[in-house]
Amino acid sequence: MLDFAIKDCVLAMIAEGRRAQTLRELRDALRDIHPGCIYHHFWGTLLRPQFSDREFNNDFATWCHHGLHDDAMAERLAVIDPAHFVDLEELRHELIEVIDERLDEIETVLFARADRQFHFARSVIVVFDTHKRLSHPQELVEAVPQMSVGSIFYHFIDARQRNPVPVDDFSAWLVGLGPEYAAVGESVAEVDPYFESLFVIRQRLTEVFSQHLSRPSQEKASRRLEEQMA
Repeated sequence: MLDFAIKDCVLAMIAEGRRAQTLRELRDALRDIHPGCIYHHFWGTLLRPQFSDREFNNDFATWCHHGLHDDAMAERLAVIDPAHFVDLEELRHELIEVIDERLDEIETVLFARADRQFHFARSVIVVFDTHKRLSHPQELVEAVPQMSVGSIFYHFIDARQRNPVPVDDFSAWLVGLGPEYAAVGESVAEVDPYFESLFVIRQRLTEVFSQHLSRPSQEKASRRLEEQMA
């Protein structure tokens, strides 16, 4: 049985040197901006320190609200779920399409103040080995609540971009251990990766692993599998 190596991470931000002052300028930049910028302005908000609940789930929506004061555009961008797209290029296309629809509706060009322009940035993920290893799935029950939000981001969020198959590290490990862990893998996949904070995601995962991997639950699942194979 392969061990699960717990990693931690932080995001180092790199400024692209490009900015937008109008919605049209934002759209034009999105056509050829580095795909890492799209990842940063959607997923990077999860790991960025927050002093209050996120009003919007991505930087584009936040800027349309605070910079352009275009709440209609902000709300349309806020409901875009990046987890529903195959890759960042498909997400880029959706962003441009939604913005184009808004540009067709408005007659007045809205300008952000000079100090409220949208600044494009991308992230470089810096990964740390915690030197903690899990040998059995049941260890997830106690290990996950103690993981940092950086570990949750790395194993549950970033893994979907990193792995050949867009799946989180927990599910990939469990599925590789045998069919008796299929149910817990499916429950992990149902945890929303985007519209809740990393703290809430950690709690949701803790609940899933406690439900499926505590000893009584695991013994019941094993008996059910044996009956199905008999």
